[in-house]
Amino acid sequence: MLRQQDVGHRIVVRRIVGIREGRPQFSDALGELVELSETHLTLATAQGPLRVPVAQVHRAKRVPPTRRPTAAAVVALERAADEAWPAPTRGRLGDWLLRSAEGWTGRANSALPIGDPDRPLAAAVDAVERWYAERGQPALINTPLPLAAPVGAELDDRGWGTRPPTLVQTAPLPLPESTPASSRPDGWGSAVVELATAPSDEWLAIAAGRKGGLPDAARHVLTAVGQVRFAHVYADNALVAVGRGTVTGQGRWLGLSLIEVVPAARRQGLAHRVVHELASWGVSGGATHTFLQVEQRNAAAVALYQRLGFVTHHTYLTRVAPN
Repeated sequence: MLRQQDVGHRIVVRRIVGIREGRPQFSDALGELVELSETHLTLATAQGPLRVPVAQVHRAKRVPPTRRPTAAAVVALERAADEAWPAPTRGRLGDWLLRSAEGWTGRANSALPIGDPDRPLAAAVDAVERWYAERGQPALINTPLPLAAPVGAELDDRGWGTRPPTLVQTAPLPLPESTPASSRPDGWGSAVVELATAPSDEWLAIAAGRKGGLPDAARHVLTAVGQVRFAHVYADNALVAVGRGTVTGQGRWLGLSLIEVVPAARRQGLAHRVVHELASWGVSGGATHTFLQVEQRNAAAVALYQRLGFVTHHTYLTRVAPN
């Protein structure tokens, strides 16, 4: 049976999907194990996320990876993502990064354990716990998988919790031209995507609503990037969609974040158009690839990005220290 050490690795699962003439019927699934609990396991498959109750698992085992990115590629992309979402308070533990932003988002308030922490692993985790305790914050560690699997095993032994898996997805630029199936020529068809070097107050209000507030540190995270654009989509003088793009990683990576459409304007292709406009800007700035980070459980967003050509590069888990 699978163990926590298998999280982040490619597995095959044979599951029971029914009973016919008194005999169990099986179906096989292949993908990356992104979550394992006492009751369920979750795979990132080529067709999307798949959540399987443990009670339905007949057999499961790890299988060799295929076209997995190198450790160097994961490190480079994680560094580019850190540049694109810069925490105002930072520290280092050897190669590990320590980040704090008044608690605004897990990414900006977590340690990134890539590289050598310049001390034994247990001592490194102790140091992370002290650093966040000194700032009155819960200790968080983002573990890219399977690169940081040894860190994850140490955290398992300490009883750290796990937030829902996040997919780090990428696509080559330029994105293919396409029209979303949900778009229509009337209504929202006349809405124009405008790019600005700073977010409007309305843009910030939408971001605050999605992220649960907007402290001063959040403005630093959003704006303290050399190459950044904020997408605004207006209809009937109201802001109905937003997005943010950055170019980091020595100019290679366009990072997409906060792609958001107000509820009344959803399923009209506006998110698709925001992504394409930011992608065109990224290409004009020399970016050759784009990335985004999306929770694996956000099925609608995962489906949108799949249609745009995004595939999962790797996953990460945000680990939370016990109280």
